Amino acid sequence: MKEKEPKMKLLKLDDLFTSQEQRDFEKAEKVEEIDIDKITDFPNHPFKVKNDEKMEEMVKSVKEYGVILPVIVRPKSDGTYEMISGHRRKRASELAGMKKIKCIVKDLSDDEATILMVDSNIQREEILPSEKAFAYKMKLEAMKHQGKKLSLDEYITSDPMGWKSESANKLGEEVGESMTNIRRYIRLTYLIPDLLEQVDLKRIAFRPAVELSYLSEDNQYILLNIFEFDEVTPSLSQAIRLKKLEQEGNLTEEKIEEIMQQEKPNQKEFIKIHNEKIDKYIPTKVKESGKVEDFIIQCVEEHNKREKIKQERNSR
Repeated sequence: MKEKEPKMKLLKLDDLFTSQEQRDFEKAEKVEEIDIDKITDFPNHPFKVKNDEKMEEMVKSVKEYGVILPVIVRPKSDGTYEMISGHRRKRASELAGMKKIKCIVKDLSDDEATILMVDSNIQREEILPSEKAFAYKMKLEAMKHQGKKLSLDEYITSDPMGWKSESANKLGEEVGESMTNIRRYIRLTYLIPDLLEQVDLKRIAFRPAVELSYLSEDNQYILLNIFEFDEVTPSLSQAIRLKKLEQEGNLTEEKIEEIMQQEKPNQKEFIKIHNEKIDKYIPTKVKESGKVEDFIIQCVEEHNKREKIKQERNSR
């Protein structure tokens, strides 16, 4: 049986009058100069843009060399654009007095834009806990919308030590975090803004902050007032106790104050003595017995007794 001859592929009209090089150029991403005032920030952008020393350096660079790496934007229906990656470069350009900025325009869906926005920023050297928290949450929501088997509740409510998921592992590989840490960071989004700021300022440690995120807003504000007026920060054990009482429905303002006023081991005063300064005064037998601390305390007590006797004699 005679084989059928393959059908000839018909070329499009444009293909007849353009070269392959021209067609490849049309498909390639182009850099455009767009008016800065036509570019809006990404909604709920989780990464802070600060007018700090680094921004000043960036402004100087923009004035001297311009924006070397184009920002990424996507077109909006009203003819303006939405920033995807490059908020700091845009701000530096504004401060430098620039009217336009180099842009790569990408036609992206909301979820695609969110994922690209997070991925473009998450690998920076210095990222605040609050930035990671909201960025991870936004990316997970976007991935869930795209049909990937991710449940946000799974990341937020699961037990930190027993929390395992194939999807979580995949996300962890993408952002360079353990799946447990991703869940913990997302929990931080449940903190009131003032407490979350204290985490960014490193006045409240990361792990206690995660436990505090389970407290109601009212109890978080009570805790904030205690933190501000008494200058005490919760340890991990204190935060766990507060969370437990909250979940049992027994957490009151009095309980919060009682727990927070308890002295923590790291708040107790201790004295450091260099070994070479005291070693010659400690008998060998005492060193071998491992009771050096008891020996020092005994010496101090004896010294105090002698001082007391001396004072009594002088007062007669």
